[in-house]
This record gives sequence, C-alpha cells and structure tokens, in this order.
Amino acid sequence: MNKIKLLLDKVLSIFSISLFVFLVALVTWQVATRFLFNAPSSFSEELAKYCFVWLALFGGAFVFGEKGHMAIDFIKEKFSEPVQYGLNWMIEIVTIVFTLLVMFVGGLQLVIITWSQTSASLGVPIGFLYSAIPISGLFIILYSIANLYALTGKRSF
Repeated sequence: MNKIKLLLDKVLSIFSISLFVFLVALVTWQVATRFLFNAPSSFSEELAKYCFVWLALFGGAFVFGEKGHMAIDFIKEKFSEPVQYGLNWMIEIVTIVFTLLVMFVGGLQLVIITWSQTSASLGVPIGFLYSAIPISGLFIILYSIANLYALTGKRSF
C-alpha cells in the first residue's frame, strides 16, 4: 500500500507542477497578447480558468495525501491513545463517505450531464473539463484508504 501511495504522490506532484508551469506560461501569453500586441487571445482566458480549477483539485488531493490540510489536532490530543485511534478511524471513514458521495458520485453525474455541452472558445466538452472532480475525489479516497492501512499498522495497544 505504501508503494501505491508513493506512486500516487509522485504522479500528482509532477502533474501539479506541470500544470502550474503551463498556467504561468498561459497567463503570460494572455497578458502579452492583450497588452503588447493589442489582440487578446480568445482561448487563453478560458483555458487558464480550467487549468486553475484542475490545479486546485489535484493539488488539494496531493496536499490531502501529505496530510498538509488544516486539522484541529489539539482537541484530539486531549484524549487517550485508544480514543485518538478511534477518532482517526472515524475521520477517515467520514472523509471516504463524503468524498465518495459528493466528489465521486456527484462529480460523475456532473460530467454525464455536461458532456454534451461544449466550451465556447475551446470547443471541448464541458464534461471533460469537469472530470477533474471525480478523479481528484478518487485520489482522496485512495489516500484515505492508505491512511486507514497506516493506522492499523500503528496500533500498539
């Protein structure tokens, strides 16, 4: 399970970095065409919006996997170790259920509903652009499963 998590970390980090570099180049192109050439690019603004959303979703999944998200640990730390163990399990289960229902199932429904619509300037299906929601949700679920697996190995009482 650890190898899967490391592979997922590597893929998401490379993808997020590449997407960020592409986003910076795209916005630079947009500014250059608008102010230097006085001929704004029609596709770059819309593509930049979608790249930013994809970066936020996939980057958020990566940060979730690194346990870099916000957490209120000082409350949990006031309990005994067995209670902390149970709370950690409950947190991961709630995360899996929420992500499965909202991001994965809801995201898939959104993709299906919007697949027949096309983007105005890019000409690609909107569903393709929204596909980042269920995919990043799947990554968060995989990270939660890896966290549960790691929890079972840490139980020492």
